[in-house]
Amino acid sequence: MTYRNLTEQEISTLESQGCFCRNWHDCLVKEPFDPQFIRNVSFQGLVKIGSFYKTGNLQDALGLRQSSISDCTLGNNVCISNVSLLKSYDVEDDVTIRNVGTLEVDGPCTFGNGTSIEVLNEGGGRTIKIYDGLTAQIAYLLAVYRHRPAMIKQLNVLIDDYVQSCISSRGMIGKSASLINCQTLKNIKVGAYSSIEGANRLENGAIVSDEVNPVRIGNGVFAKNFIIQSGSTVDSSAILTDVFVGQAVKIGKQFSAENSAFFANCEGFHGEACSIFAGPYTVTHHKSTLLIAGLFSFYNAGSGTNQSNHMYKLGPNHQGILQRGSKTGSFSYLLWPCAIGPFSVVIGKHYANFDTTDLPFSYLNEEDGKSVLTPAMNLLTVGTQRDSQKWPSRDRRKGEHKLDLIHFDLFNPFTIGKVISAARILQDLYANASKENEYVQYQGVHIKRLLLKTCRKYYDIAIKIFVGDCMIDRLEELSNHSSFEDWKKTLLTQDEPESFEWVDICGLLAPASSIEKLVSLIEAQEITTVAGVTDHLRTIYDEYDANKWDWLSLLIEKIFSTSINDLSKDQFIQIVNDWKTNSTKLNKMVIQDAQKEFDQNARIGYGIDGDDAIREQDFDEVRGKVETNSFIKGINDAINVIEVKSSKVIEKLEQLN
Repeated sequence: MTYRNLTEQEISTLESQGCFCRNWHDCLVKEPFDPQFIRNVSFQGLVKIGSFYKTGNLQDALGLRQSSISDCTLGNNVCISNVSLLKSYDVEDDVTIRNVGTLEVDGPCTFGNGTSIEVLNEGGGRTIKIYDGLTAQIAYLLAVYRHRPAMIKQLNVLIDDYVQSCISSRGMIGKSASLINCQTLKNIKVGAYSSIEGANRLENGAIVSDEVNPVRIGNGVFAKNFIIQSGSTVDSSAILTDVFVGQAVKIGKQFSAENSAFFANCEGFHGEACSIFAGPYTVTHHKSTLLIAGLFSFYNAGSGTNQSNHMYKLGPNHQGILQRGSKTGSFSYLLWPCAIGPFSVVIGKHYANFDTTDLPFSYLNEEDGKSVLTPAMNLLTVGTQRDSQKWPSRDRRKGEHKLDLIHFDLFNPFTIGKVISAARILQDLYANASKENEYVQYQGVHIKRLLLKTCRKYYDIAIKIFVGDCMIDRLEELSNHSSFEDWKKTLLTQDEPESFEWVDICGLLAPASSIEKLVSLIEAQEITTVAGVTDHLRTIYDEYDANKWDWLSLLIEKIFSTSINDLSKDQFIQIVNDWKTNSTKLNKMVIQDAQKEFDQNARIGYGIDGDDAIREQDFDEVRGKVETNSFIKGINDAINVIEVKSSKVIEKLEQLN
């Protein structure tokens, strides 16, 4: 962009229009230039001004008016009006800055990059440094893998290198951004197409935004030492201090948070958060909810949910883990430390410390002061099925640039690995339990002895469904092969899996061995940039299907005591029949659970001014009928698909030589 000095005539015109500059030689303009667009503006330092050339209704909004501008470069067609101080900024084309108190950079800064936040443990020790490319997976490694100090040290070095590249004495306002009716904006970097309207104070932060995923910051927001990623909204007097906001996050309605990280598609309204690691799809909507010192993902917090970190003697150093898909009921209470397995539901107040991470899909209730766990029961609920279906459709991130790596499968090697462990635990507890006891105890919880065998069978259902789901995909390829033996050769894996263990790296499902390799590469300094770490994690993400199949091969060997390539035709048919039977059984149990939403208890409060007939009609008009409910119809359709698919696959198998 080529600039020139003002002419004497242009200077005279500007001064006649109330403009002031101690040295007009430091005020440069770009052709075409029309001084009529600039009125009552004070210039200080070196200021470069772009052109104003749009016509029509937009023309009246363009230009510089009633503002003080110091050491700035302004793009084309900007609107800067009633700004008390705009200092040290590069403002790109089509930007609007109107009615702003202060927008300045007061010296070299990182715009929030490199801010240290104490997640998961208020007492420290799990610090993560936030930056504008941070992912849930890198943050997880930093917070959780403290047993690998060499990796932590080197990963922080890579982040520090990136942060150094962010240091600048000049801020940036990206193309088509809009900053209106704000008070103090200091040391912030604003991405393209951002909308900041009515913010109270934003200090030391970066707003990453683009045309496809714009960021919106609304009325009364206070944020200090922050990163806000693309597609996110922060509004309604939210207060954020030392906070990372990932992609497509919604925060507002007076929500406050400090030393916390929120990753893709999280939602925080009304309540409070302190030192939490909110993995993807963590949702808290209620005014009386406090989330503190916990790790969550795919999590829903009920009204009044609270975790206590007060029973300490050496500081607030307790923490809690709720693995993916867990929920807490209204006014639930947990006394940290606790760890809860995937897709579990917590109801009531719990004063014991327990670890149920190897008992997924469980209900945890409080009964007479005891924490009572019912294993596997959340497998059978409509809520679990509905949640697993809704998350992919509620991914608000648009385009290809999705930072957090998320696998959505309900049944996967991580959760099924937990299910296998749970089945073994229940079997051992049953074998060793005294028939005189109503409950058995396991790692801080009580389990009713009479439920051990039944719940173990429910876990077996999940295992058989997972095996069948994976196998059906391969069996449907049978038409491409001339014989059974030829087809079986396609099942052979390239590499023998190194480990049966899988991990959930905050949404990324991966073999533990794959993460171990990444950690070792970081330790050995073979990955030299933080972007390189992100790329390696994406490779692991892309290998999910292949790694899942390798894991299934190991599982088949455990189930049948033979390799997958040595299975007989009858054994493959058994897998398909087990899949059909158990998938149908589970779906029917889910339908039974869903039908409770239409029973007589559900109708209480309907038709309040009429008789039973009016109540029925009122309910049907508001809630609909069982037979027309879209979710239940979808499950019934799935049952029919299972029947048809299994019959076709078995027919193909039986016809092969």
